[in-house]
Amino acid sequence: MNLKTELYADGANIEDIKKLSNNPLVKGFTTNPSLMKKSGVKDYEKFSKEAISIVSPKPISLEVFADEIEEMENQARKIATWGDNVFVKIPIQNTKGMSTSKLIEKLNKDNIKLNVTAIFTLEQIESLISSIDNVTPIIFSIFAGRIADTGIDPLIIMKNSVQLSEKHKNVKILWASPREVFNIIQADQIGVHILTATKDILDKTRLFGKDLDQYSLETVELFYKDALVSGYKI
Repeated sequence: MNLKTELYADGANIEDIKKLSNNPLVKGFTTNPSLMKKSGVKDYEKFSKEAISIVSPKPISLEVFADEIEEMENQARKIATWGDNVFVKIPIQNTKGMSTSKLIEKLNKDNIKLNVTAIFTLEQIESLISSIDNVTPIIFSIFAGRIADTGIDPLIIMKNSVQLSEKHKNVKILWASPREVFNIIQADQIGVHILTATKDILDKTRLFGKDLDQYSLETVELFYKDALVSGYKI
């Protein structure tokens, strides 16, 4: 599979991270507090440092979980010291709807690699991209899947975001929350730099290039076998 879009693995299961770290298709990793909670992570710092060590030198994005801007900064600066491959995830706003743009600008100018997360609109990117430097790596994570869940086509936002990033060599646009494996193809076609996906979606990439007639036959065989095993009668 020849993709220009880099694939990142999204999750918080250490065993999955170990397996995926050896997968040449996977170029980096992301996680968040919700995924950590789902995986039963109890110690944020312990988990993070173990994951950093496993995936190094591949990049990994770790998110702050404070809500007050000042404490977000404290957490971001601490997380950034954990490894050279760490990107600190900062949400585009806090739970009170306060923009984190000033904090993002500040951390960016202090050479801290960032992943700005929970972006849903082009305006959110436009408000930031002109104020960051052209040196320090920064990722803009656009939640394309969640945008699509609202009935809005995310491709328009993704295309325009890629165009906005063209003048900034240090900026990468990330397609977050994909809903199907075809989103990888869509992201690649429009020049999205990164797509991050859970293991179940990444596993489906093995089907790329599969003969559809053969796939049709296998599907019919599956239905037939399941009916036999179930002992259905008419």
